[in-house]
Parts: sequence; structure tokens; C-alpha cells
Amino acid sequence: MDKLSPDFMDDLRRLRVLREFRERGTVTATAQALHLTPSAVSQQLSGLSHDLGFPVTRRSGRRIVLTPRGDALLSHADVVFAHLEHARHDLQTWDEALRGTVTIGAFSTALAGLLPTALDTLAAEAPELVVKLRQAEPPVLFDQLDAGQVDLAIAVSFEGSPMLGDPRYHRVELGPDVLDVALPASHPQAADRTIDLRDLATDAWITGSPSGCCATITATACAAAGFTPDIRYQVDDWLAVTQLVAHGHGVALLPRLAQRDLPPTLVLRPVARQQPRRHLFAAIPAGAQGSPLLQKILSHLTN
Repeated sequence: MDKLSPDFMDDLRRLRVLREFRERGTVTATAQALHLTPSAVSQQLSGLSHDLGFPVTRRSGRRIVLTPRGDALLSHADVVFAHLEHARHDLQTWDEALRGTVTIGAFSTALAGLLPTALDTLAAEAPELVVKLRQAEPPVLFDQLDAGQVDLAIAVSFEGSPMLGDPRYHRVELGPDVLDVALPASHPQAADRTIDLRDLATDAWITGSPSGCCATITATACAAAGFTPDIRYQVDDWLAVTQLVAHGHGVALLPRLAQRDLPPTLVLRPVARQQPRRHLFAAIPAGAQGSPLLQKILSHLTN
């Protein structure tokens, strides 16, 4: 079979640069994401404009922005890349089906609490399949999915997360992960069957980093109960959170996926009335929906 023409490959490369520019907003950020120099990015964009016969970017003050034609071009490019991705996965199914290698990216508690059981079943059904795992959080996780470094991403809904209608991804909801109150066994409320968060208004609180999903959920739940939590500790390691609680240094909201191997001096109680929860989802590239392998993995995750 004849090789693809160099012009075709150059066009694809330039379109990828233009797509990345749309996502990043600046030439410098685009260069960093693609491991290029800013001048190389500028040359790619200029070359694309030259070959097309119209500018795809323009200056707006000190910034470079997309032209209306450049933006319209990208709407067509998204379709082209989705079809190419679909073709790649379709051809893989000819000989690979449930063989080969697949890389899954996920956040830490999904790796510990969600994936092991799914991988057990998958290993029994597809013993020739090699599964690789990468721990990553959004937005880095979706950068890896866009770059093809992972084939499937598992994440929690967050501000800026891909919505159901995002044309770049096929998104599958995996259900809620409820958060319970973690208390030291010596706490006055530890004997209660459920916890009214108002009873913890004067306690020290432990959360993740301020930009994280669970920190936001904690702040929202406490605000709904009428107070602002006194956050003394901000740590992203659930083992550290549970140890701090067990030793009496504070209270926390703990996702059920993270409720494993807990210290005996820690107790868990559901929140009274409306239980806080985070929502899990999986995402694959839009063009990969026809992959039997990815569909098989998604089916195990949803079950």
C-alpha cells in the first residue's frame, strides 16, 4: 500500500498544533504541552495559514487569537480526528479484539477501590490482555487522554470536567460515591447513628487541597449546615487523613471508595438528611466508541 503523502501528515500535525492552541490559549502554553519551542509552534501556524490561503490566527493587542475561519476549521478538524481515532480502534479489533495493551488513567481511590474487582473479571475473560494503570488527576488526566497516553480515564465530576455533550469524548456515568463522617472513636458524637454536621461546627476539620473535589464538597456541605469549617489540615493522602482522625486531631468527610483498612480508633457515620456525594465517570475518545475492548472495560466498571 502506498504511504500517506507528506503533505497529508504535515496538515494533520499542523491541525493538532492549532487544536492545542485553542485549548491552551497562548503560543507558549501550546509549546510546553507539545514539547516544542514557541517559534516552532508559530511556524506551524504560519505554514497552515499559508497553505490554506487565509489566516487561522491574528493579533489582538499582545495576544494571538483564533480567527473566525480558524475556529470554523477546527470544528471540521474535530470531526476528522474523531474519524481517525475510530478507524484506528476499528482496525485494532480485526486481530486484537480482547488482546493487546490498554492503559487506564484514574485517581487514587478509584485505583484502590474500583479497578481491582473490574480487573479481576477482565483478566478471567481476556487473559491475553495487558492492562497498564496510571495515577493522575484532572486536568492532567485529560491531557493524557487527548495525547493518547491513556486509552480510558476515570475521574470525578469537577468544575471544568468534560460534560456529556463534549464532542471530544464518550462519557459514561459510573454512579455516586457517598461521603461519610469520619470521627475519632472518643468523639462525643461517635455513638450517634447519623451525624448532624451542625454538631461538628466547632471541630477541627481535615480536607484535601483547596482546589480538590472533596475539599469543595466539605465546604459546600458545611455551608448548607450553616457554618464554615475550621480547616486545620489539608492533605491529599487518605491514609494520612484517617490517621489524623484516628488520633483525635480532627474530623473529615471520607468517600466510601477510600474506606479501606481503617484504624480501629476511627468510626464512620452517615450524614443526617442529605448525604454529600461525588459523581464518578469514565471517558474515552469520541472515536473509540466502537472498540470492543474499551466497551468491555466500561461494562465492568458500570456493573
